[in-house]
Formats: sequence, structure tokens, C-alpha cells
Amino acid sequence: MLPGLTAARPRAPSLNLFMTADAVGGVWQYALDLCLDLDRRGLRVTLAVLGPEPSLDQLRAARAIRGLDLRVMDVPLDWTALTRSEVETAAWRVAREAERAEADLIHLNSPALAGVVPFPRPVVAVAHSCVATWWAANRPGPLPPDLAWRAALAGSGYRRAACVLAPTHAFAQATRATYGLASPPRVVPNGRRSAAERGHRTPRGAAASPFAFTGGRLWDEGKGTATLDRVAARIAPLPFLAAGPLDGPNAARVSPQHLRCLGRLTDQDMARWLAGAPIYVSAARYEPFGLGVLEAASAGCPLILSDIPTFRELWDEAAIFIEPEDDAGFAAAVALVAGDPAIRARLGAEAKARADRLTVEAMGAGVLAAYEAVLGEAPLRAGAPA
Repeated sequence: MLPGLTAARPRAPSLNLFMTADAVGGVWQYALDLCLDLDRRGLRVTLAVLGPEPSLDQLRAARAIRGLDLRVMDVPLDWTALTRSEVETAAWRVAREAERAEADLIHLNSPALAGVVPFPRPVVAVAHSCVATWWAANRPGPLPPDLAWRAALAGSGYRRAACVLAPTHAFAQATRATYGLASPPRVVPNGRRSAAERGHRTPRGAAASPFAFTGGRLWDEGKGTATLDRVAARIAPLPFLAAGPLDGPNAARVSPQHLRCLGRLTDQDMARWLAGAPIYVSAARYEPFGLGVLEAASAGCPLILSDIPTFRELWDEAAIFIEPEDDAGFAAAVALVAGDPAIRARLGAEAKARADRLTVEAMGAGVLAAYEAVLGEAPLRAGAPA
């Protein structure tokens, strides 16, 4: 066991970790939960935020992690940058920041950065999602040129990293096949702290009347918002609420006609809605993990999910599965669950039991094992010829 990598919270000497994140989607919650767990284990963590600036509530949550060194960098994400040179500039700035932080190890939640510049220390890259697998799930035909160069950078980053992680076996295999990797990424499932563990006080018990609920990046067509909007029309007057932004940082936008859109919610407000144990619905065609589903399951929400490999891997026999674009099937399932309190209770309990296995502590232990494997080997250097 390497110094600083134990659960006994040693404080010195400790590993000095440099991690990247963004505030756009689930990577933010992933990074903060992981940083908190690593901080409790005695690691020193610098978190560099790329892309759009975090909101005030996001900044407050990050600054609540006592030992975290937060650095908000004015650089684009690889999938919002307009040109390859913008990604290169961002990667150089991140590499210099990691060197300035005197990092022992670099954890990239944007693997493409490792594809364009040499990093000063070994890199652990995490495959959260990518444009190539997103495209394959949502559109026919080959990648357009504007996405092909981004995918090429991601592939190069994966090959240059000392270790690649993925949150599910399904996405690990998809990543390996897409980029021709010699072996699949190491699987470390994501975890999520409960609302109580995040310090939120929420009312107890299900809402008086059932309602449907979804959350996430509604503007992302891979999330199936168009299907959910048709479901909302079919199940009216049963309310179907949707939490999340309608506009994306890449100019994508949706305008649902039947969903009751709540906009982007704070972590506290999301916890309050989920405390009512609504029927949580996801019609995603593309989802490498689905932190929103995990959070809903942790709150005891019954789950109705699209039948895609990642959801099957994580929630089989703990959810109702429907083909991703079958709005009639989703509507029938929602009506069934809404009309039977016993079914709602049973599905909610099964989801909660499954969610209880996906803890932040297990995620932290898995990531630490990967760090240890990397640092226990001969020195590796991201950016060496792939």
C-alpha cells in the first residue's frame, strides 16, 4: 500500500492529486463526491474546473470540502471548443497548472487533453462519455468531420493514459471497440452520497399523489427528452416534471410542449423533489452511467428506464424497462405504476436496495486501487508516443 492511499486517513505523507472536472453535467457531482472521499482518506486534491463557470451553489458545494484546492480555469471543454487549437491551448494550460500544483498524479475527466500535450506526471483518464459513442447511439452514418477530430483526440488520450477507467462494463466495452484499445477500461462504478449525507433536510414519505419526474441535461438529444414530452402528453393530467437545463453550452436547445419544466435545480431542491418518491423516468438512448437515476433510486423512487445496456447492467430486476423511443410503452408503464401504490412501493424499495450498493466509499476505493496500480509501476508519462 502506498503512503496516503489507505482508508485510515493518514495525513502525511500524502498523495498530491490534480483532477479536472466540468460543471455542465454529472461529472461535477462525480468529481465532488470523489474529492470529498479522497480528502477524507488523506489525499491532497486540486480540482481544476474547465468549461462554463460553476454556479454559486456549485461553488459553495466545492468550497465546503475543507482540503480542496479549487481552481476555475477559463478554458473550453474539448466538446465545446471550436477548433483543435483551442483544445491544445486548454491542455497546455491544464498541464502547466498541474505542474504548478506539484501533482504526483493527474486524474483527467477530459481524456482528450492527454491526447495533445505531454503531462508532467502519470495520467488516470476516465471515460465518462465521448462524441463517438454518443453519435453511434443517436445518429446513423459516420462521424462528421467536426466530431471526428474530437474523437481522434479522445482516442489518443486513452492510449496515452497510464490507466483508463469507465463507470460500467457496457461503456468500457463500447469505448474499447470504438477506439480499438488493447484492453477495456478498468470498471469503477460511480457512487453518490445520499441527500442526508450531503446535509439536506428533506420531508419523509411519498407525495400525496403520484407524479412522474425526470432530470438531467434535457437539451442533450441522447437523453430522450422528445420521447418524454410525448409521454407527458399521453399521461395527462398526471403531472410529469422535468428538472434540468433546456439550453446546452454547444447551442443545443429543446422546447418541450407537455413536460412541466423546472429548469436547473440546486442540489437541495432536487433532493426535495425526489424525497416525494416520484416515478422516475429516463428514455435515454445514450447513458454511460446515469447519476440522475442513481440519485432517484437512492431516494426510493420507482424506476422506469429505457432498455439500453448500461441501465440493464445497473438496474436489471430493479426497474421496468421500455424500448427508448416507445412513448406509448412508457406511458402505459407510468400509468400502471401510478395507479398501484403496492407496485410503487415495491419498485422503490428494489431501486433503493440496488442504489445502496453504489456508494461513494466503494467508488473511492476503486479509484484509489487504480492510482496505486499506476504509481506502483515504473514511472509512466502521459504524452509519450501512443
